[in-house]
Amino acid sequence: MQFNYWDLGQQPSGAIVQITLSGNAANVRLFDSSNFRSLKAGRRATGYGGHATRSPIRLQIPRSGHWYVVIDYGGFAGRGRAGVQVLPGRLPALRERTVAPLDRLADSVAAVNHADDNLIPKEWDVFISHASEDKNDVVRPLAYALQELGLRVWYDEFELRIGDSLRRKIDQGIARSAFGVVVLSTDFFAKNWTQYELDGLVIRSVDGSQVLLPLWHKITKAEVMAQSPSLADKLARSTTDSTLEEIAAEIAEVIARATEVPA
Repeated sequence: MQFNYWDLGQQPSGAIVQITLSGNAANVRLFDSSNFRSLKAGRRATGYGGHATRSPIRLQIPRSGHWYVVIDYGGFAGRGRAGVQVLPGRLPALRERTVAPLDRLADSVAAVNHADDNLIPKEWDVFISHASEDKNDVVRPLAYALQELGLRVWYDEFELRIGDSLRRKIDQGIARSAFGVVVLSTDFFAKNWTQYELDGLVIRSVDGSQVLLPLWHKITKAEVMAQSPSLADKLARSTTDSTLEEIAAEIAEVIARATEVPA
């Protein structure tokens, strides 16, 4: 893939990178040094940003480190110029949210993390339940994005090995995760195995030992309601309304804030 890049050097968490485009719309992303090396080598890389159709674009540095701005045209012929500037401070909201913030889950996560010592210790921050059909579009990039933000993620491609007992490994992942992310889609509801995982996550959510976060992918509230009224009523995120980078960053922020709450 051909792309243009700007070396931003060492940048603090919260700094704002402003990119001004003239010409065609383009893909605009931030990469840390590790992912930038992977990108240049043609390997899988995780960036923060997306497809920009208007300018200027403002992206926030998610954590301190060495960062790069990368601009490409998605394989199509692209023309134009770009200017890159680093601004101090935090990034203001790009749009008015129509969904409630996940911040109110912080107390629940804190209760999980600081509960009675007799409870099973939390080996993972997040367990991701999903249908295999949603791996490429949603689950794999979300898992890598969460991992890049420092979270301990139970995701089957990270944890399962040849010869493992699938049921036992999944039961262990559910039991030892503080947060359950369920990627709801038509494929998810069509499978028996995902229903098994969902049952386990819901039970732990009801007894207060885990926080459940549904993520809707190419599915409407009416469709979720038809399958599970209780899930349709839960605070959720949709891949239609938020990018995976935004969802991952919000989950990471909630868990980080929750762990700061005293017992």
